[in-house]
Amino acid sequence: MSVPAFVPPATFDPDFVREKARAMRVDIVKMLTAAGSGHPGGSLSAADIVAALYFGAVLHYDPRDPQLPTRDRFILSKGHAAPVLYAALAQAGYLDPAELPTLRKLGSKLQGHPDASKCPGVEVSTGSLGQGLSIAAGLAQGLKLAPPADAGRAPHPPHVYTLLGDGELQEGQVWEAAMYGAHYGLDNLTAIIDRNNLQIDGDTEEVMALGDVAAKFAAFGWETVEVDGHDVECVHAALTASRTPGKPLAIIAHTTKGKGVSFMEGLASWHGVAPSEEQCAQACAELEGGCA
Repeated sequence: MSVPAFVPPATFDPDFVREKARAMRVDIVKMLTAAGSGHPGGSLSAADIVAALYFGAVLHYDPRDPQLPTRDRFILSKGHAAPVLYAALAQAGYLDPAELPTLRKLGSKLQGHPDASKCPGVEVSTGSLGQGLSIAAGLAQGLKLAPPADAGRAPHPPHVYTLLGDGELQEGQVWEAAMYGAHYGLDNLTAIIDRNNLQIDGDTEEVMALGDVAAKFAAFGWETVEVDGHDVECVHAALTASRTPGKPLAIIAHTTKGKGVSFMEGLASWHGVAPSEEQCAQACAELEGGCA
């Protein structure tokens, strides 16, 4: 299959990012319907964040060279939200969009959780929640200890971004990694928390209360900022703001599970249930009509 040509944008255009997020949501709904299983809620809630990263002149990458040494790294710690990553990779030119309906099919590049051995643009195989921040911290430290030989030709030293779900913060390993990142001064590390307040069993504050997430990261020595995770301009500003030397950054992005699809929004029941053909048609009508 041929991969469409795509050149990552050099400047931030909020309308372009919003359009990419809308198109990604349509792709997410369609591929999950074709699969008959998967996780729409947390994929849709993260679409604006991932679109800002890939299409807002934040990530340095080249889809023609997925292993570019000077690339920034993005790790989807909440691996069950793989559809949002696959949608971005297809829009960015790593994948032929015609491959998206193969999600979760035997032999497909697009497994239910990202598989770095199968899918170009996937840095790490993820899915076991709580591990992504540890991996990201290790990558960030490695890039500090041994920067790529041609790093001087990159727009900035390679940076590591990771996206976590808020229910995932109930894993103790996350906080070990947070302590590690601050201790080693990993200012080339950004963690983004998809704070949609819902997980598979319901409201995060009822399952295992997280409280003030920003205050928790700050207490571990991180710089923190809270944003509306569906406002691409606010997300972009947080991702590109001047950093405090020697501090990793945690962006708490307040989002709505199932964002963009009226009958999914704010419902934990859409954590891991694929839409029917009829529901897909309704969702796409809403998204394609500008209701995202």
